[in-house]
Formats: sequence, structure tokens, C-alpha cells
Amino acid sequence: MTTFDEREKAFENKFAHDAEMSFRAEARCNKLLGLWAADLLGKSGTEADDYARDVIKADFAEAGHEDVVRKVADDLAGKADADAIRAKRAELLVEAKGQILLEG
Repeated sequence: MTTFDEREKAFENKFAHDAEMSFRAEARCNKLLGLWAADLLGKSGTEADDYARDVIKADFAEAGHEDVVRKVADDLAGKADADAIRAKRAELLVEAKGQILLEG
């Protein structure tokens, strides 16, 4: 294997790793957002966990995170608007990335 082939393979491995980490961070962020919203809705325990799973599933409706924002905004009608949800999501994305890095 030539040096070029080794570098290409290393780049492909890094790209795959970064993509996986990004996916995991987004899913974790959506879970945290779901738990936050569940708390605002007065849900706890299993009910809150189920709601968080529904928020994670909502992310598969379309590319990007607006599908999640829309779902949570609809569910939280009157308790939080879309801008507040986007701000909370941005805050939770940083937290989610930190959690994943600490897990190794």
C-alpha cells in the first residue's frame, strides 16, 4: 500500500467517524430537547422517555432539524415558541456533544 493509499484510507475513516459522531450528537440533542419539552408538558418517568423518543423519530421526517422544532412547537403551543425551542436546541447540542465526548 502506498503512502497515498494510506492517507486516503485514513481520511475515509475520519470522515466516517465524524459522520457517526455528528449523527449521535443530533440524536442525543433531540432526546435532551424531548426531555426538556416533556418537563414543560408535565410529563415524567416513562411518559417523558416515550415523548423524547417521539421527538427523536420526528427528526427523520425531513433533512435538518426544523421538523423537530415544528413538532415540539406544536406540542408546546403557548409554552414556548419556535425561536425559544431553536435556542434551547442549540444549547442542548453543545451539551450533547460534550456528553458523547466524555463517553469516549
